Amino acid sequence: MFAEYLEGRDLLPLLAPKAARLPFASAADRAAWQTIAPAYHQRVLAAARTLRAGPYPTLSATQFLAFCRTGDRRAYEDAYFARRHRLLANALAACLPQPAEARDACLDDVIDGIWCLCEESFWGISAHNGSDHPGARPARECPLPDAQNPYIDLFAAQTAALLSWACHLLDEALDAATPIIRRRVRMEVERRVLTPFFYHDDFWWMGMIRRDVNNWTPWILSNVMAALLIWADDDRRLADGLARGMRMLDAYLAVMPEDGGCDEGAAYWNVAGASLLDCLELLYTATAGRVCFYEEPLIRRIGAFPLHAHIAGPYYWNFADCDARPMLDGERVHRYGLRTDNPALAALGARIAADTLDPLPRGTPEISRVMNLLFAHVPPGGEAPAPSCGATLPHLQVWARQRGGLYAAIKGGHNGENHNHNDVGSFLLYIDGEPAIIDLGNMVYTAQTFGPDRYALPNTRSRNHNLPLIGPYEQAAGRIHAARDLRFWDDSAVMDIAGAYPAGAGVSRLLRTFGFEGGALALHDEIALTAQLPVCWVFMLRHKPKAAGAGCIAAGPLRLGFDPALAADWEEMPVTDTRMAANFPGSVYRLTLCAKAAAYHARAFAFSRIDPPDRL
Repeated sequence: MFAEYLEGRDLLPLLAPKAARLPFASAADRAAWQTIAPAYHQRVLAAARTLRAGPYPTLSATQFLAFCRTGDRRAYEDAYFARRHRLLANALAACLPQPAEARDACLDDVIDGIWCLCEESFWGISAHNGSDHPGARPARECPLPDAQNPYIDLFAAQTAALLSWACHLLDEALDAATPIIRRRVRMEVERRVLTPFFYHDDFWWMGMIRRDVNNWTPWILSNVMAALLIWADDDRRLADGLARGMRMLDAYLAVMPEDGGCDEGAAYWNVAGASLLDCLELLYTATAGRVCFYEEPLIRRIGAFPLHAHIAGPYYWNFADCDARPMLDGERVHRYGLRTDNPALAALGARIAADTLDPLPRGTPEISRVMNLLFAHVPPGGEAPAPSCGATLPHLQVWARQRGGLYAAIKGGHNGENHNHNDVGSFLLYIDGEPAIIDLGNMVYTAQTFGPDRYALPNTRSRNHNLPLIGPYEQAAGRIHAARDLRFWDDSAVMDIAGAYPAGAGVSRLLRTFGFEGGALALHDEIALTAQLPVCWVFMLRHKPKAAGAGCIAAGPLRLGFDPALAADWEEMPVTDTRMAANFPGSVYRLTLCAKAAAYHARAFAFSRIDPPDRL
């Protein structure tokens, strides 16, 4: 798309005048900063005061080494991100109207923060050191960063943008302290990010040596493009850099399914599809709207994904490493809806933004997202968007439908997806907008999360998804382990998931059919094996199950009907992981319904709503 646009076209004459290229005013524009909503104004000032207590956190070599030594990411990341959150809050606070003494305190804290970050050896995080970095030695041989071989990971790019925006917002105030500060930032951004961006073709996320790119590409580029725009004195270099970034974005679009689905889920859409929007918005502003891609069908479909994945309230599909209650930037969702003429998407974004009481980031400190929220003035959310009746994303292979109070989402796909779980054929069921049959979703990341033992984690294994276990066999990882013969209709879906299991399981056919029948969701599995093996069906429940008669289990608002010949058992799984607990606090429950060994199994299950719900 972008390379085709650039064929025979130069961005140089399309650039807006330099003074009009950036979307946010500096602190010198007092009138602009006085328009910030009072609630946001006070939140930023209060956060800045709180974060200024004490010195900036230290970052040590041994904190960095913890990832290689024990797999602990947080030993380094907690202090790393705390520095950036503090700098972000105080940079914004220094721009807001407040007494001069308080503003000076913010400015001094910004100066300290800028200097701390400039003194860091590496702007990335320990988990990304040496990862697919050309010329880098393996982490076990060189577990500390090589300052002479700078690598652009997600957070090196984000740090460059944070420092660059801080220098833009506070240009006059910083220069009044000493021009050395902004000169130092410019030098470090150039050395660590801009020069490698121009002269490397071999960072994997650029899409030149690898085609299997992911959210890294738009996320990194949105920050690199911002830094380019802020520091560019040479319009020729700026035009070439923006065009170079656009061609890299083509690599990202090439791996996106035609339906615009995000296999990393709604939480990752926030730094994937929404980061694509960040790039498009920077291009739009830098060229006074002359470079615009919002009419492109794929761009529109990518933007619509959160609307498709929204179940109700704060809940979204959470297949793979995704949170059931993801952190979405409502302003970005709203803006994407406006740009692509999608009123329902814009309404969803407005609703999220209306519920965002604190403008400061809850995740990684992406300063542009905060400024977008502060300056965009998203209209009040009003009524929540009407509940989705469902969606069909045939290329992502997700089918979702709502019938009455039941909402079901079923996935096909393969077991080599981004942030993959071994979950081909699994499903979710929500009742009256609340989780009943769930996916465990995400856990706090460690070295194991993306290492060779990934599928020993409880949240990634098929045994902890809503799937059959074939004797001792779970599903296997890898792209070849996929659904086949998928067919989606309005009220039903069918797929053969035999290929998701390893060859040793001897599954020649596992036809899984879902459909709505009356007031229930019906699941029918037909399993043909080459040997006699027992089969256990697993259902991950949000509520504690209890027997409710022969062939019936009750779990909160859910009634599950099954063949009484199946042996039922369940176990409580206390949620101790902090990230999972943010979505499912307390405990979840793993129910198994087991059949004796046979070469052929055919079983039906019915899921319906108990009225009134029996919550234990």
